[in-house]
Amino acid sequence: MTHTARRIGRSLAFVLPVVMVLSGTLAVTSVPWAAHNSESQVLAASAQNVSKRAEARTPQDILRDRLLLELREKDPGVALTDLQRSVEARPSLARHCMSIAKALGRAAVEQYGPTRAHRFSRPVCDTSFASGVAQFS
Repeated sequence: MTHTARRIGRSLAFVLPVVMVLSGTLAVTSVPWAAHNSESQVLAASAQNVSKRAEARTPQDILRDRLLLELREKDPGVALTDLQRSVEARPSLARHCMSIAKALGRAAVEQYGPTRAHRFSRPVCDTSFASGVAQFS
């Protein structure tokens, strides 16, 4: 009795996955959205119309823009603190930290003038903020 049950079990273990794969393949090919008509191309066509600016938005660009806005609304000290926290939270941004800090230095010079902007200098990103202030003074 156990020998017969084992044979049936082994047969089912082999046949059942094959049947499931074939039925799944046939089910996917028979659905209406699998046809090659213009309605099925709507998603692909809309994906091609994505603006290039949206594609070019990298995490460092988004962070820089957010920090520049924060610098204008509050002060460079708050923006530098947030830059440091962002780099600590996402280490992949560390290689862009210097350029972001220089951009903040430039914006601080434009908004506060060179003398006042230099007061906000901190050792964030190897003192790149101070370098940006000095470069654009």
